[in-house]
Amino acid sequence: MVVGDVTTGTELLVVGGGPGGYVAAIRAAQLGVDTTLVERDAYGGTCLNHGCIPSKALISGAEVAHRAGDAEHMGIYADPAVDMAGMVEWKDGIVTRLTRGVESLAESAGVQLIEGEATFTGAHEARIAHGGDGQGSESIEFEHVVVATGSRPLTVPGFEFDGESILSSKDALALESVPERLLVVGAGYIGMELSTVFQKLGAEVTVVEMLAEALPGYEDDIATPVRERAEELGVDFYFGEAADSWERDGDTVVVHTEDDEGELTRFDAEKVLVAVGREAVTDGLGLDELGVEPTENGVIETDEQARTDQSHVFAVGDVAGEPMLAHKAMTEGEVAAEVVAGEPAAMDQQAIPAAVFTEPEIGTVGMTEAEASDAGFDPVVGQMPMRANGRALTVDAKEGFVRLVADDESGFVLGAQIVGPEASELIAEVGLAIEMGATLEDLGSTIHTHPTLSEAVHEAALDAVGAAIHTR
Repeated sequence: MVVGDVTTGTELLVVGGGPGGYVAAIRAAQLGVDTTLVERDAYGGTCLNHGCIPSKALISGAEVAHRAGDAEHMGIYADPAVDMAGMVEWKDGIVTRLTRGVESLAESAGVQLIEGEATFTGAHEARIAHGGDGQGSESIEFEHVVVATGSRPLTVPGFEFDGESILSSKDALALESVPERLLVVGAGYIGMELSTVFQKLGAEVTVVEMLAEALPGYEDDIATPVRERAEELGVDFYFGEAADSWERDGDTVVVHTEDDEGELTRFDAEKVLVAVGREAVTDGLGLDELGVEPTENGVIETDEQARTDQSHVFAVGDVAGEPMLAHKAMTEGEVAAEVVAGEPAAMDQQAIPAAVFTEPEIGTVGMTEAEASDAGFDPVVGQMPMRANGRALTVDAKEGFVRLVADDESGFVLGAQIVGPEASELIAEVGLAIEMGATLEDLGSTIHTHPTLSEAVHEAALDAVGAAIHTR
């Protein structure tokens, strides 16, 4: 304890107010646990303030502008003007409303909120440094702790973020003008989402990726439609190119990349967005004081109850490793809170869905056909192309498909891969089917509203059992 500190006590200390942390705090307080939540930046964390929510707002805004100016084939003629500062102001309004909502929900549940940065000073104690001159610090003693400190963007050596020439995704989402030329380093989901956004808003976008294809980790027939659509919009791709160095030449940022043979290529841009992934934030926390040692990647390992190898220490969200998804963090937060409250909770989900908000969208859950086969199943696959779905045609989004993977013998649904409009929404039905142990027959015998995109799920189930009506 530091001399001069005020020391208080709490049953549960939650460090980090992102999706995992604030959910853990609220749930624990609901269950009668005396709970304190510490956040150093803004409630809602990166997801709400600098990631999930603001990026989806700009994706929606860019799509409105692009659709309005590219609908002559529908008999619509327009030449929209984009006020980027106005769009960012609208986006910030959404973020502010949700951030205040999180704070209000936590307070209403009885959570004690503290703004500051936590450092562990003992197995059951943390010091909270408050921001600003003269704000001082305080110490908190706790019985249990949930570490929910999230993640940050990975950097490329030599391409450290400066907010001016070299941008993180956070920086890009705050731009109040559209750069004339934008170079994106990385063709993962963040790079693909934001490259499409800025291309639609009028930038000339180039993407360089050190691997051989966009969206590494996804099957070719999932990644290819997304990359091809981005190319149709005007995005240029250069694969097998690793960012090597950069310098300024007047108002131009000059980036040099290197291929596998050591050949250098020059790219000129106004701004460079580096989007090569994220890493857990655990440095500087004093985890050794808790008796917790993260992996070499900074991840805190946990069991199915979100508990570390120290029985009173829990970790949730990105800091607990892949998949780094907000909804996974929320579920872990609920589990950790319930365990602290003495409830018999555990992470027992059969599958965790994921979505990429590109054009077309991607939604996945459970196993692919190859993964099902490797797991010992005899997989059967059913597929429905979006071009044969009436609703997809009426929303002018016919690219993509719904694919279901099931066990041939039992019919149990094992997974799905969806590419197309509203894939992020459609995937929830299959996630529910997997959790409930539903079969292809269950999906095929469920009446789906017509005309809707969800009919593609129904048709894919019928296709898997050889009873498709609308596909050949």
